[in-house]
This record gives sequence, C-alpha cells and structure tokens, in this order.
Amino acid sequence: MPLLIQNRRIERPGSTVDLFARYPHLQENARVFRSKPVVDVDPKCLLYIQQREFAATTPADNSVAVLGSDDATTCHLVLVRHTGSGAACLAHCDGSSTWSEVPLIVKAVTSLSKDPAKEGRLELHLVGGFDDESKMSHKLSLNLLSAFQRQKEDIHLETCCITGLRSVIFSLSVNLKTGEVFPASFPHKGPAEELRSARTFTGGQMADIYDSNKGVVKIGPCKWSPNLDISFWLSQDDDTILKYLSTSPTAEPPHFVQHIKSTIQFLLEHPSSDSIFPGGQPQHYRRTEQGDWEKVNQT
Repeated sequence: MPLLIQNRRIERPGSTVDLFARYPHLQENARVFRSKPVVDVDPKCLLYIQQREFAATTPADNSVAVLGSDDATTCHLVLVRHTGSGAACLAHCDGSSTWSEVPLIVKAVTSLSKDPAKEGRLELHLVGGFDDESKMSHKLSLNLLSAFQRQKEDIHLETCCITGLRSVIFSLSVNLKTGEVFPASFPHKGPAEELRSARTFTGGQMADIYDSNKGVVKIGPCKWSPNLDISFWLSQDDDTILKYLSTSPTAEPPHFVQHIKSTIQFLLEHPSSDSIFPGGQPQHYRRTEQGDWEKVNQT
C-alpha cells in the first residue's frame, strides 16, 4: 500500500510546498515538533546514528533506550516505528541510495514486530533539509516520500518537518520506552565516532550498525587506501572547507569544520583500513554496566 496521511492514500506531490498546502495539519504537526524543548540525551542510554547509518531495536532493549541523530542539513532523518511492538528504526539518509535504503528501514522494523498479540501500525517521521540553492534537500524530500509510497506495507506519515517549511530542525530522537519523538542534542556520539565518520568520508554506503538481540554495535569492515593529499585540508580556513566539503555551507553547525578535520586526521593516522579491521573482521562494541561503549572481541 502507498503512504497514508490521516488514513488516506496520498499521491506523489510535485513539491513539498504542494504537500503542505494539501495537508495543512502536517505544518501544525511540524510546528508542535519544533516547539518541543531540545533534550540533551544521556550518552549512557543513547545509540547515536551517523550519516549513512541506521539502527533498529525495541523497548525490551536493555542497552539502548534512545535512538538519535542530528546535523541533517541537506540530509534527512528517517524514523519508522511500529505502534504495537514499539520497534523503531532510525536512519540518517543523504540521498546516496534512497530507493534501496527505504526497504531496509521498513524491513528492520517489521522483522522486530512479528508478535500477533502486539497489533499496531507503522508510523513515519521525517526531519531535516532546508531550501538550499542546489535543491538537494527538496529532491531528497520528494524521493523519500516516493520510496515510502512504493512499499507494500501501510505506512502513516505523522511528522514531516522537512524542506519547504519556513523553519526546520536538524535533529531527531525517539524514546523507545515511551515512543516519544523529540529534537535533541548529543554531547557524545560514540562509539568509535571518528572511525564511523571515516567510513562515510571514504565512500561507505548505508550500513546497519546494531544487533538488538545481542546489544552490540558493529562497525565495518570497510576499505580505504592511503591518501596523503587530504592533509591539504588541515591547513585550510573554515570558509574554504565549508565551500568545498559541505553540501550546505550556510547551514552547517558550528562543529562541522572541526569534525571534518578530526576525520581527516584519523585517516592520516590510519592510512590503511587493514590495521583497524584485521583479517577483514568488523569492530564490535557492547555497553558496560557503567553505561559506556566498550570494544569487545567478535561475538
């Protein structure tokens, strides 16, 4: 079945402005979402989702109580949640493979929602994007809507805080225990923040990073080769880095440049991925009793 709004099938809009004009309650829902206080999420209960990553879990998870992501300027944050099981999947999409990513997101939730005693429906929350000059955000907004329309499951669009609104927000979190969806900030974005950024920076595609049955974050394996030329960027000023390494230089958060430089420094310190993934094996992280992510041997 196609995407539903207020239990009615929608046709693909020609623009996001058209979508909000046809369904004005979506603007009101977006306004309510934006008006919520931004929550500083406790790292001890958080699984942070970086660009080109997704993760799914359920309220029964003892390691993760909140899924969250931010910095979605031209990117979009995509949350699908089943109201019966409480299972949820959060993805940080940048338009690289939208048509293949959306089925993975939906499947991640339906595979955790097979208990017939927990009837419910799939709800969709979209956050991110702005009216950039290149229209990258607008294209991604429409492609995501279209990709969800093509799924066989009924999917109900609840939150649509995306390109086309005068004011958008760039973060999204879900409390798995309560189902609440809210904007958030994240003082810690682990585990392995720099490694995960390096994976994306070197062309890594969308990856499922979490095994909810084991409570284990899995990173890689991924491949990159030595590239000393990237050291050039470490000596450049902020404006130059924003101009050439950002898809949205006027909207990036204050920490963007430092994040890019940290990622480049990580790649220079680890010129070959083989040293990080010996034998082509991924890295695994598990939550400790103190609430930190700890690297563990393969499970």
